[in-house]
Amino acid sequence: MKQVWLLCAVAVTLAVPSCSKAPGGPGAAQAPPAQHVTAVQPVQREVSEWDHYHGRLEAVDMVEIRARVSGYLESVKFKDGAEVKKGDLLFTIDPGPYRMELDRAQAELNQGQTRLELASNDLARAERLLKAKAISEEDADSRNKAKRQAEAALESLRASAAMAKLNLDYTQVTAPIDGRIARRMVTEGNLVNGNQGQSTMLTTIVSVDPIYCYFDADETAILRYQQLARDGKQESLRGGRVPCELELGDETGYPHKGVLDFVDNQVNPSTGTLRVRGIFDNPAPGRALQPGFFARVRVPGTAKYSALLIPDQAVGTDQSQKSVFVVNDQDIAEYRVVKLGPLIDGLRVVREGVKPNEWVVVTGLMTLRPGAKVIAARGDAPAAQTAAPAAAHP
Repeated sequence: MKQVWLLCAVAVTLAVPSCSKAPGGPGAAQAPPAQHVTAVQPVQREVSEWDHYHGRLEAVDMVEIRARVSGYLESVKFKDGAEVKKGDLLFTIDPGPYRMELDRAQAELNQGQTRLELASNDLARAERLLKAKAISEEDADSRNKAKRQAEAALESLRASAAMAKLNLDYTQVTAPIDGRIARRMVTEGNLVNGNQGQSTMLTTIVSVDPIYCYFDADETAILRYQQLARDGKQESLRGGRVPCELELGDETGYPHKGVLDFVDNQVNPSTGTLRVRGIFDNPAPGRALQPGFFARVRVPGTAKYSALLIPDQAVGTDQSQKSVFVVNDQDIAEYRVVKLGPLIDGLRVVREGVKPNEWVVVTGLMTLRPGAKVIAARGDAPAAQTAAPAAAHP
């Protein structure tokens, strides 16, 4: 038994030295291999930040087409939903009764003209007879008054004829503005009412080019815009020169360009916002902008300044902090806490934490650790997408 324990002790003693190797030998602990990453330098260029708002489109002009004379609707001259031009014939109300009324008024006007001519002749004869002492002054004065009365009656008849002509014209209902017409609300054969306050609604027309977009800007933003205007860095909101851009729900890149042309005269005390309006062209064909559409609007929120921009995928989140990895001269990954700005044209503004000549890691971030050795493939940052939407002012 003692021999067995002795043999075991000798075996252990021999085994221990065999596990120990000299430093740097085949059994030494190996450092992790360098990680392959891609790094780019920040893009430096002049940018301006935008404030984003939600708004609604409204027509510049909207007209309710109502009957101005009573009668039976004889015909409808438009297609529902079509674009019409100012002066286009839309409806015809039975003109027969109004044409006869005009004829009667014209006949009475002719009679009045004849009576005035007769009264003028009588007065001329009376004046000659009065000079010859062949007529009394009373008769001459009576004929003078008769002429003046005929003149007044003729003016009244002219007004009646003009009113009859106007009523006849009202039987032809025409478009008062260019725009898109709604559906017909009354069909042929129905009686329409033209009495004031009870007139029949026939249809509506809204203008389509240009078009308004109304939105509400908060008080803080308005104060910032006013300060920019006082500093000479931006036009005044009320000057009609501040640019704005718009996109619809299915659009990107804010393709519609316009200007702000109206700012309300007081802040809404309930919401602390000010109503602002932009005006945008809406050319044919297409007419993409329609009254009532929801839209996103952006307005310059800062003056132009020089900024550093990096790809947004290079930014990581560490609790409440934003961070990036930078490759130093020894090809070591350094952890940097950064202060970011908005996303502009597909690139993220970096306010603090990165210098223009440093290399920022954009790929291989998932397994990268601070102080790790890297093999960096250095390249250029992706080109800014000029059509891409810019982020809101933070």
